[in-house]
Amino acid sequence: MDKNKPIIVRYGEIGVKSPKVRKRFERKLISNIKTLIDGKIVLEQGRIFLFPENYEEALESLKKICGVVSFSPTVSTETNYDSIKATVQDYIKDLIEKGQFSIEKSFAVKCRRVGTHDFSSREMAGFCGAAVVDLTGAPVDLSNPDFRLFVEVRDDKTYLYHEKIDGVGGLPIGTQGRLIALVSGGIDSPVASYLMMKRGCDLTILNFNNCPYTSGSSEKVVKIYEKLKEYSAGSDLRLYQVNYGDFLKKCKDEAPERMTCVLCKSGMYQIAEKLAKRENALAIVDGSSVGQVASQTLPNILATRYSTSIPVLSPLIGLDKLEIAEIGKKIGTYDISILPDSGCKAAPKHPETNAVLEKVLEVKKAINMDEETEKVFSSLHEIDLDSE
Repeated sequence: MDKNKPIIVRYGEIGVKSPKVRKRFERKLISNIKTLIDGKIVLEQGRIFLFPENYEEALESLKKICGVVSFSPTVSTETNYDSIKATVQDYIKDLIEKGQFSIEKSFAVKCRRVGTHDFSSREMAGFCGAAVVDLTGAPVDLSNPDFRLFVEVRDDKTYLYHEKIDGVGGLPIGTQGRLIALVSGGIDSPVASYLMMKRGCDLTILNFNNCPYTSGSSEKVVKIYEKLKEYSAGSDLRLYQVNYGDFLKKCKDEAPERMTCVLCKSGMYQIAEKLAKRENALAIVDGSSVGQVASQTLPNILATRYSTSIPVLSPLIGLDKLEIAEIGKKIGTYDISILPDSGCKAAPKHPETNAVLEKVLEVKKAINMDEETEKVFSSLHEIDLDSE
């Protein structure tokens, strides 16, 4: 641990919450950071200062902690002219040796100041810029520089850095309650789950084993779970599965074939609601996008969710497939989702796309939907993460 090289960790919308809520969110974010990173953490005037035991591991971990907007490796010094000038010049020398600063390219210095000092932010920026020019002779360009040096003066300490590394952003996981996430092996549902984690939600993942209409393997969903877990610092991410094949067979045998997808999705919501009561979850999240597949037309969305009494959140509802895929690539789930699988053989050739609610309710009553979903829920089990 180097006390002169803290990592400054920034958060965003937490800072505009009421003082009471802000303090609670700050505490939770710090707690979540501590689950991944060993070291000392100091919270000071809207900034988190992290002094990690393992610097490189900390930099990698911070990229995937929800609530962290950005962070910067820094070098600190005392707030006086001599110390700041020496530190600036040592910092630039080190960057030149690493090939990260060129005396032939332009630079600028941006200063941010907190506290009472005998200089303004502009004056300190000019002082630091002069120190760089004295050392290197590099040209100054305040409008469009090739390199930016940031100086953050906070009372009697001054911090230098040149990188702002993006984090996940959003809110700390554990500040918004638990959701039941319907996750398949496809592209959409893992992205939807990630987006709700980013909004501060704990997740319980629920997967439906459609065997014999699918391969029945849990390998893809386990890999997706493990990828999502990388973003779950501070959370108890849970993974459950139910056996859904017998229910699908009943739908195909005893209901109009066109309604199979509608009944399938409706059953999933009802089973997720049962799990929500057990898990003390407040809502369900799925990967629905309007019009993307048969069960996601607006009439079918109405029909499938009608019997569910808790909210169903669909963060992808207005996104197209390309937009969803881009997020999946960014977070690492896309390559898992496109691994070959057998697809679902229960889907009819011509699925219902304009379900009439009254008719759907009649069919659900005819096949004893409540009783059948209770049977499915009785098969609930945790997926063995070591067996795949």
